[in-house]
Amino acid sequence: MSSSADKPSGTDSTRQYWCERALLPTGWACGVVLTIDDGWIVEVAADDEPSGRFRRLGTVLPGMPNTHSHAFQRAMAGLTEYRVRERDSFWSWRETMYRFANRITPDDQRHIAAQLYADMLKAGYTTVAEFHYLHHAPDGVHYDRISEMSQSVIDGAELAGINVTHLPVLYMTGGFDGRELAEEQRRFGNTVESYAELSNEVAARCARSEQQQSGLALHSLRAVPPSAMREALQPGNGGQADAPIHVHIAEQTKEVDDCVTERGLRPVEWLLDSFAVDKRWCLVHATHLSDGEIRDVARSEATVGLCPTTEANLGDGFFPLKAFVDRAGRISVGSDSNTSVNLVEELRWLEYAQRLASRSRNVVAGASGDHTGQRLFELCLDGGRRATGQRVGRIETGYRADLLVVDDNAIPHTPDDFVLDRIVFACDRSPFRDVMVAGLWRVQDFRHVAEEPLKQRYDDTLRRLMSDF
Repeated sequence: MSSSADKPSGTDSTRQYWCERALLPTGWACGVVLTIDDGWIVEVAADDEPSGRFRRLGTVLPGMPNTHSHAFQRAMAGLTEYRVRERDSFWSWRETMYRFANRITPDDQRHIAAQLYADMLKAGYTTVAEFHYLHHAPDGVHYDRISEMSQSVIDGAELAGINVTHLPVLYMTGGFDGRELAEEQRRFGNTVESYAELSNEVAARCARSEQQQSGLALHSLRAVPPSAMREALQPGNGGQADAPIHVHIAEQTKEVDDCVTERGLRPVEWLLDSFAVDKRWCLVHATHLSDGEIRDVARSEATVGLCPTTEANLGDGFFPLKAFVDRAGRISVGSDSNTSVNLVEELRWLEYAQRLASRSRNVVAGASGDHTGQRLFELCLDGGRRATGQRVGRIETGYRADLLVVDDNAIPHTPDDFVLDRIVFACDRSPFRDVMVAGLWRVQDFRHVAEEPLKQRYDDTLRRLMSDF
């Protein structure tokens, strides 16, 4: 059993921990000794007996990457749950999102991100890929430092102590027909040249910390013309060699229909035909895939970033998960609009959506006897590691020391194979008592170590944002 009294106070010296059991890449192991130095796992030894020289933990899991987040949207959670049209949809939801986004300052963004990321840590996410498109002042004028809003998000990550892969987003047009951005979208927009400047500033900032990684994000096919995509992906224009590349794609049927009308191909089909999509890519949502696209995305080794609570909230539809993972397709999980910040809920609804669509159970489990909870968790660890471009998501030598210590009360008397089934399908709150990131305990006894100051700043920010909303 873990105890907060056993926790280091926040130094990065070499430490050893004895885990009653831990989920390793090879499966569950008992009596695992972890040696951690300067935020990294430097040795993993199994089947050791506990001794006084080790700090004792209980059941330990690798921290989960969250591969799709729009931090600013956390502050508007719950503000779109009323009818504005006879048939509400993603497209009507955007109108409220735009109105809220145009109220947020760099300081607001910093405090919202810090509180959100603290909540993510408590939920079991230890790395986040931030898909960031709130770049400029509301009238579209650039801040003196073009990356000001991105810098505020990264500041928030540092305040919370989470690993971050920051993905500044290229956003240029209002539709497949190339129309100009609407007035409420002006603060999102960049040229390829200004985007390169922004991305290079972000890359320089992230290079200062081992917990940070920069990447490239294309908002969507409707928002970035083909010629601009090709130019932006060139090194020096924002495209960083070997960095992750993320894109929203095929989220809504209207998007699919518009792409077919304008380009003669479905979105994913067009992307795969036009670019060398590979393991660097994360296709966010990819909800509406044909059988051929399922096959070809799996073959490309790209990761599909799934966000079940947001996809349900926006009425997107059902991703063909079983067909995709049966072809060895790679998936990850994200909290997206951050209406819900709950790793357990995201994993649960990955499976539950498939059960509702197929009217069957244990859909994502592989061979007979496989456990659904563990399969989901391991699939999303693997995909999350790829999508963030960081050495995370494994309890293994050479990986970042990101650990989740499970509360014993959440899994009483539970055999190894059932631990993640119980966590995913039977926990009503976060089961993670303590959370380590890069060798430091960021959550102790369910509370973030900077809980009160982060909450106070966030409350002050919300009070201002909501004063005349």
